[in-house]
Amino acid sequence: MKQNIQFERTVGREELLIAGKDDAFREMVHNLLAFAARLEQIRARFGGFVGLSGVQYTLLISVRQLQGDVGVGVKALADHLAFSAPFVTSETTKLVKLGLITKTPNPDDQRRVHLKISPKGVDLLGQLAPVQQEVNDLLFEPVTGENFAEVRALAGALRSSAEKAVLLSDYLIGTERADQ
Repeated sequence: MKQNIQFERTVGREELLIAGKDDAFREMVHNLLAFAARLEQIRARFGGFVGLSGVQYTLLISVRQLQGDVGVGVKALADHLAFSAPFVTSETTKLVKLGLITKTPNPDDQRRVHLKISPKGVDLLGQLAPVQQEVNDLLFEPVTGENFAEVRALAGALRSSAEKAVLLSDYLIGTERADQ
């Protein structure tokens, strides 16, 4: 015999409810969590393909993306990926030792550095690109030319609201309770 148990709603905004229930909202959240988990798995596989961890791979491609003409700073890279600056410093030091990125002093502030992808790093990512293209084409198959701008904007907006939600959860729950 199936029990009909009512749960408290996990969201209060009416536009996220259907017939006053949050079932569809919770389904969406779980789909997003599963998607995020798969992204992490794919990132790890991409990194493994070129002999790096998933995080190191992400740092390498992010340096390439953000470096511009002079390089990217550790803080800008950390902010871009929502990592801590000390973690980025530690991981990029490993990439420097592998010869995949270069680190030069920031001429405006000698305490800071500029990171750039090295020719060896470019070559390494070039080996991955055909595999990456095939996997990404399948991963994002539902995204069309018509909805790409909307999906992209929504992803950015969700990232922004997630940053605020983390701060709110820290305030409401307290980090000491959440760490237990």
